[in-house]
Amino acid sequence: MQQGEARPHDHGLPAALYVISGASFAAALSARALDPVLPHVAEDFGVSIATAAGFAAVFAFTFSIIQPIVGAAADLFGKTRLMIGCLALLGLANILGALSTSFSVLFATRILAGIGSGGVFPVALSLTSDLVGPEKRQVAISRTLAGAMTGNLLGASASGLIGDFLGWRGVLAVLGVLVIVASIAVAAGFRGAKVKHPPKTSLSALKAGYRTIFTNPNAYVCYSAVFVEGCCVLGLFPYIASFLFELGQTSLSIAGIVIAGFAVGGLFYTLTVSRLLPWLGMKGMMIAGMTLVASQLVAVAFGPRWEVQALNLIVMGWGFYIAHGCLQVFASELSVEARATALSLHSFFFFMGQTVGPLAYGFGLQHAGKVPTLFVSAAIMVVLGIVCARLLKPRAPADAR
Repeated sequence: MQQGEARPHDHGLPAALYVISGASFAAALSARALDPVLPHVAEDFGVSIATAAGFAAVFAFTFSIIQPIVGAAADLFGKTRLMIGCLALLGLANILGALSTSFSVLFATRILAGIGSGGVFPVALSLTSDLVGPEKRQVAISRTLAGAMTGNLLGASASGLIGDFLGWRGVLAVLGVLVIVASIAVAAGFRGAKVKHPPKTSLSALKAGYRTIFTNPNAYVCYSAVFVEGCCVLGLFPYIASFLFELGQTSLSIAGIVIAGFAVGGLFYTLTVSRLLPWLGMKGMMIAGMTLVASQLVAVAFGPRWEVQALNLIVMGWGFYIAHGCLQVFASELSVEARATALSLHSFFFFMGQTVGPLAYGFGLQHAGKVPTLFVSAAIMVVLGIVCARLLKPRAPADAR
């Protein structure tokens, strides 16, 4: 690597990174796209809002459960090919959803959409890690994250606007066309960027890759940490609206603005990571990030007005990604030959944490109340930051050449 490229600036990053970020953006558009139009879906099919809300659960669960399969497939068949195929599947699933004639058919298309979306992001992280050396990897990964977070923000907000004019079917149709166009653009972009493809692994090498990953002590720390993050941070989000309801703020739009603050904080992280890294180092970033998250959990526990909670979520998102970005870098170094598998497992544990988190919060809120539950979560995050900083150390992958 050239000396000038060692600096953490955008102009030292490969052009293919913008293509990867675009793919992450396109895939993330679908994650929350149906949320604003669920009342229309429920009305059209004669089901309750609670039943229609199952779309979000099945999308997230499918996204998480396929991660080990996606990682293995990427290492076996090629990462760019799998990413393009998953984008095409996602676009097709959205178009089929727009044409659905029954609730069960629409439900099935959301499962397909979860598979398509779930096949993009971990592979995008793996490709990013392949293209960029360890000293610049955290900055590069932040650019991929920026694409995904922007897609999440725009997916929900734009679908509400489109839904007002074209209905929920129009939302899915427009989204499907956009994602298919994006898959074509990404395919062309990868050719233009001359991505260097690492050699595809064999099935026997894949088994060896799993051994390589789990013989590295960092794997157990990384995967446990992202599971806890998913529980304590993302698991809180389904209760934000109810917290605001307790304050007399019953507007769902306001709840959406507050929750969107988390993604805004994530975008702020992408703008500040290149300055934070040389200042704090990886260990300092993990402690500082988790401590920031903990402080905002405590603040939310006291129930400030919604404008303050929106600011709390912005700071929480910033702190979360400061720490989470470090964990992603360590996960990318668990294996070279099975990097996609390592990062897919990282996503699997993270999303499983998001599955368990709402259940844990529900139990705590019901039996202990809001303040004790959020205080416990805050304490867990502080301890997690310290533990990660102490236990995670740079270790060369066993299959590094």
